[in-house]
Amino acid sequence: MTQEKTPSRRDQILQALALMLEEDSGKRITIAALARQVGVSEAALYRHFPSKARMYEGLISFIEETLFERITRILDEQQEALPRCHQIMTLVLAFTEKNPGLSRLLGGDVLTGETARLRQRIHQLFERLDTQFKQVLREAELREGRRLAMPASAGANLLTAQIEGRIAQYVRSDYRHRPTEHWEDQWPALSSHLLRDSAIPA
Repeated sequence: MTQEKTPSRRDQILQALALMLEEDSGKRITIAALARQVGVSEAALYRHFPSKARMYEGLISFIEETLFERITRILDEQQEALPRCHQIMTLVLAFTEKNPGLSRLLGGDVLTGETARLRQRIHQLFERLDTQFKQVLREAELREGRRLAMPASAGANLLTAQIEGRIAQYVRSDYRHRPTEHWEDQWPALSSHLLRDSAIPA
């Protein structure tokens, strides 16, 4: 009988931080409070992370690795542009819904007063998503013979803004308004503004 792998102390610290972000919405996380949550001394925390900023970076790295590994899988398995966009957006929205503490990190509110490097990491994550949407939409013209209803940059921004807005609403409502709420009903209306059925005549 196989046993589940026990999380490392480093992982335990990150899990505790994510839980505190979820449960202590609106409160500033301190090293002392985090140490109590993990059940270790503050010195023990610093043996694994030299600063709270590095702990946040650890969570951001987890978000990036989780999302973009799955996005790569979606792109490998799905060839059509609109299903690709839909699956990528559903992935991100479902991920944030299942990880409320991480949604606060993505929303940026918890990083107020923290180092600018952390806010830049979140900015880069959304820029990476935006770039992925742009690539998918541009490829639709080549692969599917369809034309864009608006420039690829505008369409990608529309999709990225939709994700950011839903995350912000989720955090602002103290997790009552789920990111996936009404999503399947709204996607057809949103997607209808991305691509036209016929290519531009030669």
